[in-house]
Amino acid sequence: MSISLVKGQRISLQKEAGNTLSKVTMGLGWDAKKSGSSGGGLFGGLFGGGGGGGGGGGDIDLDASCLLFDEQKQLVDAVWFQQLKSKDGSILHTGDNVTGEGEGDDEQIKVDLTRIPAQINSLIFTISCFTGQTFDQVENAFCRLVDDNTQQEIVRFDLSCQGQHTAQIMIKVYRHNDEWKAHAIGENANGKTFKDLAPTITTHL
Repeated sequence: MSISLVKGQRISLQKEAGNTLSKVTMGLGWDAKKSGSSGGGLFGGLFGGGGGGGGGGGDIDLDASCLLFDEQKQLVDAVWFQQLKSKDGSILHTGDNVTGEGEGDDEQIKVDLTRIPAQINSLIFTISCFTGQTFDQVENAFCRLVDDNTQQEIVRFDLSCQGQHTAQIMIKVYRHNDEWKAHAIGENANGKTFKDLAPTITTHL
């Protein structure tokens, strides 16, 4: 059964999955608010299309990133709209959704835990609006982790869309005693790409 995370909660992914995890998918979903929306907003282009959907029509185009940090808290690699695959091949973004339309996940990041180099200690997942619209133009936003072997959802984290922020540090997946764990961060921030979020990110490493 999937666990619904609350901000600040930490869990063992392997214990919740009930088996040794090898491959997981981070799924993201969101909808553009139907009333009073001026367009552009929160989640489009998980790694994908920086830009897109600004200016009108109600579409939401957000960019999500997965950042790889070592034990010294140094950024080693980043998967985002300018690099859709990690240099070691362990993390892949499957495509860009510039509107948030459709059921289920709008964006997915696939992570092969068995291929992540030993030097990598944590993965930080962020989301930001490249075109600058705020999260209060979005609703029904969530992220979730799915066990690729069983296709079972392990955890779900509903994201706050209240406020004038343009980005969010969503969740950290990290190693602890040879086990993968998850920490629901859910901290609001501002910036067009993960590079603008560096000061906020470092407080969670």
